[in-house]
Amino acid sequence: MRIIGIDPGTLVTGYGIVDRKRGGVSFVACGCVVNRPGVPLPVRFLKIHRELGKVLDAYRPAEMAVEGVFFCKNVKTALALGEARGIAMLAASERGVGVFEYAPRRVKQAVFGRGGADKAQVQFMVKAILGLAEAPHPADAADALALALCHAYAGAGCAARIPDPAPCRRNEARPMRGRVKG
Repeated sequence: MRIIGIDPGTLVTGYGIVDRKRGGVSFVACGCVVNRPGVPLPVRFLKIHRELGKVLDAYRPAEMAVEGVFFCKNVKTALALGEARGIAMLAASERGVGVFEYAPRRVKQAVFGRGGADKAQVQFMVKAILGLAEAPHPADAADALALALCHAYAGAGCAARIPDPAPCRRNEARPMRGRVKG
């Protein structure tokens, strides 16, 4: 199964793609969608949507792992990051790609063994796990690969799946409202 991890951001949105097979996980590709500072947010969002759409069309992942909501001291920054995250989920949903979210601590635990790892430690472990010649750069691409690895290890069992917009029938489980815990 092909999995894409997305590390959303308004200036840099990282993506990382892995294949999960019976024998393990292998590296496919990684990169970033980069916006210039000072460009209006709607223009940045359009670029993120278009570029991620091209990546999704080229690599055709079955599932997407995206970083879940976290708390931020700057409300303006938190809102912009949430919007970038929404753009990535929209691009995936348009293509029928399943979307799953993971808390940042869970991702770090999956690749490093503890939730308090720093960026350099995550980059080192992603390099080691995938057998890469060098650590993925920039850190946003490494973080996206870590998200993809986390999902590959956990499968859908430990993730919070973003529900499809179809209405629930009477006896179906309904998605929880409020904060998703990871």
